[in-house]
Amino acid sequence: MTVFSTITERIKQQLLTQLCERLEDGVFILDAELRYISVNAAYEVMVGYQEAFLLGRPLGVYAAEFLPEAERDIFKSVAHALTNHGFYENNFAIATRYGQTLNCHMTLRKMTVDSGVYYIGMGRDISEVTRDKEELLHLLNFDQDTNLPNRKVFLSETSELLLESYQEVVVVRFNIDRYRMLASTLGADKVTALLNLFVQQVNKLKLPHLRCFSHFGGDDFALLFELNDAHMVRHQLNSLMQICERPFYLDNNVIYLRISAGVSYFPEHGSQLSMILSKAEKALNYIKQHGGDDVGWYREELDDACRDSLQLEAELRTAIDECQFIPYYQPKITLATGEITGFEALVRWQHPTRGLLKPVDFIDAIITHKLSFELFCQMATQIAQQLSKWQALGFTQHICINADAAEFSHPEFFSFITTLFTQHCIHPHQLHIEITESSLMLNHFTVKQQLTALKALGVCLALDDFGTGYASLSYLQEYPFDFIKIDKSFISKIVDDHIQFAIVKAILELANALDMQVVAEGIETDEQRQLLLDIGCAYGQGYLFSRPVTADAATVMLENHS
Repeated sequence: MTVFSTITERIKQQLLTQLCERLEDGVFILDAELRYISVNAAYEVMVGYQEAFLLGRPLGVYAAEFLPEAERDIFKSVAHALTNHGFYENNFAIATRYGQTLNCHMTLRKMTVDSGVYYIGMGRDISEVTRDKEELLHLLNFDQDTNLPNRKVFLSETSELLLESYQEVVVVRFNIDRYRMLASTLGADKVTALLNLFVQQVNKLKLPHLRCFSHFGGDDFALLFELNDAHMVRHQLNSLMQICERPFYLDNNVIYLRISAGVSYFPEHGSQLSMILSKAEKALNYIKQHGGDDVGWYREELDDACRDSLQLEAELRTAIDECQFIPYYQPKITLATGEITGFEALVRWQHPTRGLLKPVDFIDAIITHKLSFELFCQMATQIAQQLSKWQALGFTQHICINADAAEFSHPEFFSFITTLFTQHCIHPHQLHIEITESSLMLNHFTVKQQLTALKALGVCLALDDFGTGYASLSYLQEYPFDFIKIDKSFISKIVDDHIQFAIVKAILELANALDMQVVAEGIETDEQRQLLLDIGCAYGQGYLFSRPVTADAATVMLENHS
C-alpha cells in the first residue's frame, strides 16, 4: 500500500507538471519574496526569458531601480495586494525581453505549503483583444477619412469644457463650399485626399487656444477654443481663411477651396451645449445662404432669419402642391422681320398674399430646399399644355424652358420629358431646353448623357448666358447644342463699347462656323437690334419687343402677328 501510494503520488506530480507545461496560459510560482521558483513553457514564450534565467529573480525580472516608473508602480501594487489580501488580478502592459509591449491579464494567489508561503500566478496574453478594442474605440471616436475626432468626441469635450471652464468657450462650425461639386468632379478617393491636404494645413497652423479640431463627416468640421476673450479667436479664423487663398495641388488638378464658418460662444450665447452649437450652425447657414466664403458670428437677428427661412420652405412646398408657380412668356423675335419664332418660359410665383413674385424672391430657396425638379416638372407640364393649345390654334412656335444640373441629375428626368410628348401630343422640336454654363460644371457625366439622349429624341438644346462661365468654348465642342444665347451683359453696351462689340461679333462668327444659331438676350433699344442684325445675329429677345407676359397675353400676341 505504501509503495502504491508513492508511485501514485509520483505519477500525479508528473501529470500535473505535464499539464502545466501544455497550458496555453503562462504559469509561474514565486516564493515569499516574490522571486521566481518555477515557470512553464508558455510563460517563457510570453516574456521571452528561459526558466533558468528567471529563477531567483524578482517578478519584474530586474531590480526595481532598473525598471521604468510605470512598471515599478505596477509591481508595488501587486506586492501591496498580495500582502494585504493574498490575491491580485488586473490587466496591464509590460515590456518583454525583445522590447515589445505585452498586454496581459495577470492573477496571483497566495498559497501556504508546509508553513512556507508561495504565490502561484497565471498570465494570459490579451494583446490581440486589446488591439481589437483599441481599433473599435478608434472607429467609434475618430473619422475614418481624416483621423480627426468625430462629432461624438467634439460634443463630449465641449460639454466637459462648459462645465469646468472659467474662460470663454468658442464653438466654430465650418463647411467647405462647393463640396458636392468637388466630390462629383474628383471622385470619392480624390476628394478624401483633398480633405486630408486641407486638414494637414490646418494642423500646421497650430492654432492657439484650440482644444479640439473635429470632422463631423463630408465637408463638415468644427473647432473648439477656450480663451479669456472670445473675440481673440478672430485671428485664428483669419489664419484659417488664408489657407484657402493658396491653391491645393492634387495630381494634375489645381484647386482653390472656400470656407463658410459660423461662430458662437459661452457665456454670451448660452451655457448649454445644444444652444451654443445650434447658434453656431445658424450663423453658418446664414453665411452659406448669402454666398459663403466668409465667417459669421451669431446674433439675435439670425433667429428671425431662420424662422423666415422655415416659413418660406413651408410656403414653397405648399406652392408646389397647389400649382402656384406659373410660366410667363417672353417672345423670341426674328430681328429682320419681327416675327415671333418662339418664347422663353420664365417662372413666376402667384403668391396668395404677396402677389406675383419674380425668381429673385424664391429661386435660391428652391435650390436650398432641393425643390428644383418638382418646380421644373410643374413648369414643364404647363408649357406642354400651352404648346398643345397653340398647336390646336395653328401656331407652331416653340417654348424654351430652363433646366440646371439638379434637374438633369434626377433619375426620372428623361422619362418625364418623353411622357410630356405622348400625353400632350406635341413634337419634341417644339420644346427647347436651356442650360447654363455653371450647371455644366456640376455632374458633368450625367448632364452629358442626358443632353445626348434629349438631342437624339429631337429636343433642341440651347447654351444659356454664353460667355459668363469658365469653359465656354470647350462646352461648344463637347455638347450637342443647337442655339447659343449671348448673355445680356454683352449686349447692354454693344453700341458704345468696341470691346463688347468685338466679343459679340466673334461669338457670331464662331457659332456660324459650328452651324449653331445665336439668340441675343436683353435687347432694349432699336440701335442694339440694328447693330446685331448688321453683324449677322438673326434672333433676339428683350424689353424692346416685350416683357414676359401671361399665357393669354402671349396667345393674343401670336394672333396679332399672324
